[in-house]
Amino acid sequence: MSATDPKPGESDDARLLGSLGYVQELRRGMSGFSNFAISFSIICILAGGVTSLQLGFSAVGGAAAGLVWPAGVAFSLVVALAMAQIASAFPTAGGLYHWSSILGGRGWGWVTAWLNLGGLIFLAAAVNVGAYTLFAQFLVPMFGIDPAHLTDAHKIAGVGLITLSQALVNHFGIRLTSRLTDFSGYLILAVTVLLIAGMFWHPAHLDVARLVAFSDNGGAAGGKVWPTARGLPVMFLLALMWPVYTITGFDASAHTSEETVQASHNVPRGILRSVLVSGTAGWIMVASFVLAMPDLREAARQGANVFPWLMAQVFPGVRGNLLWIGIVVANYLCGLACITSTSRMIYAFARDGGLPFSSRLKRVSPRHQSPVAAIWVGATLTLVSTLSSPAYTTLTGACVILLYLSYVMPLAAGFFAIGRGWTRMGPFDLGRPAYRVLAAASTLGVLLVIWISVQPPNERALIVTGATLAVLVAAWWLQIRKTFRGPPQLRDRG
Repeated sequence: MSATDPKPGESDDARLLGSLGYVQELRRGMSGFSNFAISFSIICILAGGVTSLQLGFSAVGGAAAGLVWPAGVAFSLVVALAMAQIASAFPTAGGLYHWSSILGGRGWGWVTAWLNLGGLIFLAAAVNVGAYTLFAQFLVPMFGIDPAHLTDAHKIAGVGLITLSQALVNHFGIRLTSRLTDFSGYLILAVTVLLIAGMFWHPAHLDVARLVAFSDNGGAAGGKVWPTARGLPVMFLLALMWPVYTITGFDASAHTSEETVQASHNVPRGILRSVLVSGTAGWIMVASFVLAMPDLREAARQGANVFPWLMAQVFPGVRGNLLWIGIVVANYLCGLACITSTSRMIYAFARDGGLPFSSRLKRVSPRHQSPVAAIWVGATLTLVSTLSSPAYTTLTGACVILLYLSYVMPLAAGFFAIGRGWTRMGPFDLGRPAYRVLAAASTLGVLLVIWISVQPPNERALIVTGATLAVLVAAWWLQIRKTFRGPPQLRDRG
């Protein structure tokens, strides 16, 4: 009997994992809700939906909430639907890498793994820097400290404490982590409801026409978030950055597949529910922001300061402080979930020999049943990436390109493999024609996302992304293809 053969008393999850060539090492204790909550926590509409409000509003005004947001969520849902079908068939940690390898070959999977890993590291860094920034700007004054007195050294120390504490929580296993991400799901919903209620209550009357009103806020009219006005069609596309950047990270449900019970059922549900709940609740929330603004032109001129300005108008004093505490805690827990997702990607890739020091990175703590080395390496890389300023803004912009590229690579491979090399479907099955339509739409949509992501002032993101792809392709053809064997299923094919 081999290590991956089914054994007496094994669960259906362990048997399915064994059929894919892997032994159950991680603790499988996450419920369906916990699997949903970890993706919901990373999406965190109280992060991107709040702190990136200016990306949409400073592009096209109120219509960013009423029309652009649902359009962006619809795109993310298309990607999520196609992803859910593959996740149901192949519920493994580091799912995107594994799916790409099985459906598209070793090289396709290896490149996917590095793109996803890079995107996850920079995503975690961006979230933690954002959490520190919110803490410094809105909670530190509660202790009588002027944020202007905080230096770069304080920022490095603050982000370091945030990141290392998140790694420590992950170190002690998925049980503690999932409890905190479960709490995060409830917290996000509670704070969102309170924000919506206050925003709707504030104005004397609700002018819903604002939600479909376009205004070109490029340049000074929008606080120079976008350097120049470029016409409403282009500004509409640029505004899509707001919802598309917010509704990302739902691959976390796949990364924790091997820790989720009934994974082939619960992982696709977690992916889809996280996008649907985030997108719907977020739509109501961002619409309430626009409806509560005392003056749309004055709000647009605030630029990146638009949400703090709005909070000061609607929630002055203690009420505002309590909401800021909730928002900061939600952002912290978002970063916690990012570290979890990143560490599982490192573990899964190292398990197949894809990383330097793979023999150490793939180790699982017998006591905590968590990939301890992968957790601390992921946290260290996250912290190091926050020191990449002044290029940090470019790198965080590029991270979204890397993530969405890694999302659609297995989808594109599946377009050609379904019905041929890929014949065993999971319980979530859209059917071959529907999957192919969704996969094609996702791939074309990501080309648009890339174009949006490299527009001024983020044009250097194209250089970073192009250089990354060039290095990966060169490394594969010059050396890695000779040594990297890929997942067990590929080795079994001979």
